[in-house]
Amino acid sequence: MLDPEGSVEHKPSSSFPKVFLIPLAMLLAIAALLLLAFSATQQKEPDFYTFKVVNIRGKLVSLEKYRGSVSLVVNVASECGYTDSHYKALQQLQRDLGPYHFNVLAFPCNQFGQQEPDTNKEIESFARKTYGASFPMFSKIAVSGAGAIPAFKYLIDSTGEEPTWNFWKYLVDPNGKVVKAWDSAVSVEEIRPYVTELVRKIILKKKDEL
Repeated sequence: MLDPEGSVEHKPSSSFPKVFLIPLAMLLAIAALLLLAFSATQQKEPDFYTFKVVNIRGKLVSLEKYRGSVSLVVNVASECGYTDSHYKALQQLQRDLGPYHFNVLAFPCNQFGQQEPDTNKEIESFARKTYGASFPMFSKIAVSGAGAIPAFKYLIDSTGEEPTWNFWKYLVDPNGKVVKAWDSAVSVEEIRPYVTELVRKIILKKKDEL
């Protein structure tokens, strides 16, 4: 078609937007990747209280309920040479400091010397009737090696200390971070000052918030 000047009319080229189409798609893809990366960095870092475990009655429970309090996590056994002294001292600690600011969290384990051979029901009955254990108890598990449950793997990774016998003890602060670990030979009484100090800090913080 001729224009008024008598020359051929040129239609506007539709290739102009296409020039920017691929770069625009690349920019959007990069932006999406950056957003995902940012979101990943903002995700909550795992701690002990982020895990779920099975309690002594067979119910899946979240450890989140213990956040804000101090926990002493112990792999217990009913037929160990340390059983009597530890159960008595653990229950005394629970009675003195728990359950609002502190709890013993007992995890039966049969890995060491086959000294926790009974069923969960029998283990709970033994602990409650023999020692009046009032602290939370959980299902029998593996606490070391490839079969260790994720919660215990976290304790091990956090401290570099893996249980080699019954009644290892891990002290967890109100934020779910592991403070310290002790082996079987360390008595509960030796650990008490560490627990008491953490509980004291919780109480003082709550008083300051009033």
